Amino acid sequence: MAEQDTSQERTEQATPRRLQQAREKGQVPRSRELSTMGVLLAAAGGLLVLGPGMLHALTDIMRRGFHLAPAQNTDAATVTIVFKEVLVAGVLAIAPFLLVVLLAAVLAPLSLGGWSFAPNNLAFQWEKLDPVRGLKRVFSVRGLMELAKALSKFVVVAGVAVLLLWHQLDALMALGREPLEPALGDAAWLVARSFVLLCAALVIIAAVDVPFQLWHHARQLRMTRQEVKDEFKETEGKPEVRQRIRSLQREVAQRRMMEEVPKADVIVTNPSHFSVALRYDPETMTAPKLVAKGADLVALRIREVARQHGVPTLSIAPLARSIYFSTRLDAEVPVGLYVAVAQVLAYVYQLRRYRERGGEAPVVPADPPIPEDLRRDP
Repeated sequence: MAEQDTSQERTEQATPRRLQQAREKGQVPRSRELSTMGVLLAAAGGLLVLGPGMLHALTDIMRRGFHLAPAQNTDAATVTIVFKEVLVAGVLAIAPFLLVVLLAAVLAPLSLGGWSFAPNNLAFQWEKLDPVRGLKRVFSVRGLMELAKALSKFVVVAGVAVLLLWHQLDALMALGREPLEPALGDAAWLVARSFVLLCAALVIIAAVDVPFQLWHHARQLRMTRQEVKDEFKETEGKPEVRQRIRSLQREVAQRRMMEEVPKADVIVTNPSHFSVALRYDPETMTAPKLVAKGADLVALRIREVARQHGVPTLSIAPLARSIYFSTRLDAEVPVGLYVAVAQVLAYVYQLRRYRERGGEAPVVPADPPIPEDLRRDP
C-alpha cells in the first residue's frame, strides 16, 4: 500500500506535451512584481526623458488659459473652441509618456512566460466563488509567499524612501529659498530621480519573485509516473500497436525490395544465410548499387525471385557477407569493393554473351579481392 502511494506522488518533471497543454489553458509562469517593476521603471524613465517637454507644454496650456480676456470667458463659442484646442494640446503633450507606459504594461508580463491567450479562462467559473477554496489559497504556500512579498516590498520601498529623504534633505530645504520657476524645475527633477530610485528598489523583489514563480509553475505541473506512462502510450501508441505497425512497414519495405530483384544484374549469396542483389547502369550510376539484401528466409526469397526471372546467382560467401554488412539498401557499394564487384559484373556480362553467341564459357571469380576492413568472416 505504501509503494502504491509513493508511485502516485508527483515526482516527475512535466513533459513537453504537458507544458504545451498547460500553455493552451493559459497556465504559464507570471510575476506581478516583474510587471509592476517594468511599468514603474518605464514611467520613471519616461518622466526623466519626457518630463521637461511635458512640463513645458502643460505650462504653455495653463498660461494660455489664464491669458483669456474677461469677455472671452463669457462667450460660449470661444470657450468651446479654446477647450478643444487645450484638450488636443494636452493629449499630444502627454501621449508619448502614455505610450511608453502602455508598451511597458504590455511587454513586461510577456518577458516571463511569453504570449498566451486562453479563451476558456474568460468563462465564468463557479468554483472561484467557493469560500473554502478561497481560504485554501490564502493560507497556501503561494498565499504566504504573497504576504511575504507584500511585507518585503513595504520594507524595501520604505527603507529606500527614508534614505532618499535623508540624503536629499538639504536639497529639499533649499527649494524654499529659490524663485518659483527654478524651484518648480528643481522639485520636478528631485521627484523624478526619487521615483526612479524607488522603482529600482523593486528589482530586489522581482529578482526573488521570478525564480519563485518558475519553481511554483514547474511544481504545479509535476506528473506522477503513471501519468507519464499514460501520456507515452497516448502519443506513441500501445506496444502491440507499434509492433504491428513496424511489422506492416517491414512487409511493405520487403515487398518493394522484392520488386527490385528482377531488375538486378546479379545475386551474390553466402550461399544460404545471405543474399545481396546488385545492379549497375553505366549511363545513370557512378558505381554498382545494392537494390536488395536479406538474411535467412529473406535471402531464400531473393534467390527464388531471381531464379523465376532469370537473374544470375553466384555463391561467393566472403563478398556476400561484406556487401551485406557494409552497404545500405539503395546505396552504392564501398570503394574498397569496386574491384571485386567489377569482376562479378564482368562474369555476368560474359555469361550473357556466352548464352547469346556461344563460345568459351566464362569462369566464375572464386576469390575476388576484399580489403581486410570490409571482411566479415563468420
